[in-house]
Order: sequence, then C-alpha cells, then structure tokens
Amino acid sequence: LDVLVDLTRCAQRHGWCAPQFVSHPCIDIQRGRHPVVEARLAQTQGAPFIANDCRLDSKTRMLVITGPNMGGKSTYMRQVALIALLASIGSHVPAQSCVLGPIDAIHTRIGAADDLANAQSTFMVEMTEAAAIVHAATEQSLVLMDEVGRGTSTFDGLALASAIAAQLHDRNRAFTLFATHYFELTEFPARHPHAINVHVSAVESGHDVVFLHEIEAGPASRSYGVQVARLAGMPERIVRQARATLEALEAQSRAGQPQVDLFAPAAEPQREPSAVEHALAKLHPDALSPREALDALYRLKSLHNDPGA
Repeated sequence: LDVLVDLTRCAQRHGWCAPQFVSHPCIDIQRGRHPVVEARLAQTQGAPFIANDCRLDSKTRMLVITGPNMGGKSTYMRQVALIALLASIGSHVPAQSCVLGPIDAIHTRIGAADDLANAQSTFMVEMTEAAAIVHAATEQSLVLMDEVGRGTSTFDGLALASAIAAQLHDRNRAFTLFATHYFELTEFPARHPHAINVHVSAVESGHDVVFLHEIEAGPASRSYGVQVARLAGMPERIVRQARATLEALEAQSRAGQPQVDLFAPAAEPQREPSAVEHALAKLHPDALSPREALDALYRLKSLHNDPGA
C-alpha cells in the first residue's frame, strides 16, 4: 500500500502518464524521462531534464546508439527500462505517453565491474552476463547492451560486439538498445533490416564539447573523448598530447601511413585570438568620434568580462 501511495504521489507531482497496453509487440514512449536523474537535476541545478522518444516495433527491433561519453546514452537506455518496469507493476510512468506490448523480461548488460570473490575479471563478468542474455532473451524481451566488448582489445571487442548484436537481431529478435563506441557498428543497420542508427547529440565549442542530450536519427560523427577528458580536469599538457596523437592516428587511418609514434611530444598549440582581440582588429580609431570611441571602450570591457556576450 505504501508503494502504491508513493507512486501515486510521484505521478501527480511530476506529471507522469498512464501507460497503455496492447497485444502486438511494441515500445512507443513519447518524451520519456529518467525520474531519478530528473529529480537530481531539479535539486542541484534547477535545470530541466531533456525528454526523448523511443519507438520499437515489428519493423524496428534494435537501436544502435552512438555518441560521446557523458552524452546520455546510458541514461536513455535506463529510462526506457525504468518506464517499462514501472508500467509492468501498475504505475504511471515519467513520459508524455507510453504504449507497450507484451514484455516478458528486461535483460541488462550495463556498467563495468570485476568480481574478485569469484576471481572474474571485468571482461569475464561482461561476457558471462552477455552470454546469459543471448541464451534467455525472446522476441518479447527488452535488452540493454552498453558498450559490449570494451574490456578487451579493440579487434576482439569489435568482433564480439558485432556477433552479439547479430545474434540479438537475427535469432533472439528481442527489442534491443545497443550502445557502442565502435563506429564500425554503425554499418550494422545497412545489413540488418530491423536495426537503425541513433545518436546522442553534442556540439563543439572551441576545444570544448556541449552535450545536448537529445536522441537524433543517424550515427554520431565522433566520440569527443579528448574534450571529455579536458572537462574532467585532465592536465592541459596531456590533453594536447592526446589531441596531437588523435590527429596523427586519424591522418594515418585516412592515408595508410606507417605506425604513429604514440609518445612523440605534441607541438605547442597556436593560441586563438580572443573576442577582445577580434573586436580590436575591427576598430579604426581615427574614424571614431569621441562618443563612438567611448561606446567601443565599453564594448571591449564587456567582452573582457564576459567573452560569450
């Protein structure tokens, strides 16, 4: 009774909707939200949660999700599972609307942790959980796979991730959210008709990245790993080294050049002109009246205090 009362309070307070259940297989969530993250954002930042849709049906059974770290891939996957779980126990759900077909189980492979008590490495735990999923998932299951294969070498991880995705798509035929940093997997929907690419959006601002947290159609263009490391407080020298190495690796990939020296020192970056310097370059002092010169001085002071103005 206490649980039902608390769920009712949450539904009334946060604008949850009553889910609809249908007999055909589908997951159709309009403007879904993660209730815990939404509450935390409101408490700490006063910021709104970015709601997203999720549509899976007989024609689209898998979403291949790409995008940067911290972009919101895991939050999106978890909110879909939470909405399905809340609906299944008779609760309203944090969404504008929600239509669900039969769901017999929710299987997840999210996070990275070892199992020291049973002498299992992070990768062994990951593979054990993934194996359990491919053995148990059915056409009425919801499966969440987050960055499968990251615990081993790039080629091994990519090979395993693509094989597991193919198994879930072709044989299990489960509703699957498959998040990955292997951009090679964005070619997966081209050969698998019931899979589509989506990505969490982000934009670059200088050497930084701004996360928009919106799910958009198509694959991501890049991972923004170096920018995320900079946001995390990584020393600037390391960031410069990583950026230089990344540029060399990308050039090698495009041109088939010899192995890149990963430990070569990075060149000192060329400093970009500031907003004040840009504004100064456009000024012609001899052509200004005293009033115009005073206005220009105020504009320069404003730019110095707030470069984004």
